[in-house]
Amino acid sequence: MSRLIYMGFKLLEPYEGKLSRTVLRGESGSNPADLPDKAIASPLMANYILYLYKTMRKFWGEPIVVTQELGDILGNAVIKDSILASSDTICLLDQSKFRGNYEQVAKLLALNEVEQRKIFTINGLDNKAGRGKFKEVYIKRGNIGEVYGVEVSLFQYLTFTTEKPEKTAVESYVARFGSYSAGLEAFVSDLRSSRLGLADFIMQVNAE
Repeated sequence: MSRLIYMGFKLLEPYEGKLSRTVLRGESGSNPADLPDKAIASPLMANYILYLYKTMRKFWGEPIVVTQELGDILGNAVIKDSILASSDTICLLDQSKFRGNYEQVAKLLALNEVEQRKIFTINGLDNKAGRGKFKEVYIKRGNIGEVYGVEVSLFQYLTFTTEKPEKTAVESYVARFGSYSAGLEAFVSDLRSSRLGLADFIMQVNAE
């Protein structure tokens, strides 16, 4: 067994324990597996995921398969023909980088031209004015899907942002006020009273 597949099974050990403790007892909840990169592409791992998938569905669980690689789906018969075909809900993030070669994906996901046009509007429309930062996602149930904006509160956004200028500005407030919660409260309060946009306020804080 390759080291990568072994690592994949080691990561799934606590997940399988969670499966036995929750889904097999009839409790509800979603249980996404935490997989290492590329492990899903191996036939051995794919069949293991299929076993988990069928077991969860049998006991009314909600299996979730997540991948960032189209090849994981298109190049794996188990994923393509068994798991994906039985998925009740499909969620897609920005697909613009695949637009020039989308025929296989569209056929696999049963996406007609109308649905594809919806997908390629993700994060592409001029609809940001007067709103907080948000990303869009396409959610399909049955034959029809829609694009939704996923927007969190300013506090949540600033807590989990990975943008370095934003993190640096927030951290300067945290250092000044002694705790993360106090620093974040002060940061948001000053931002709102400044009447500046977030980007301009960040630049002002980092320039001080």
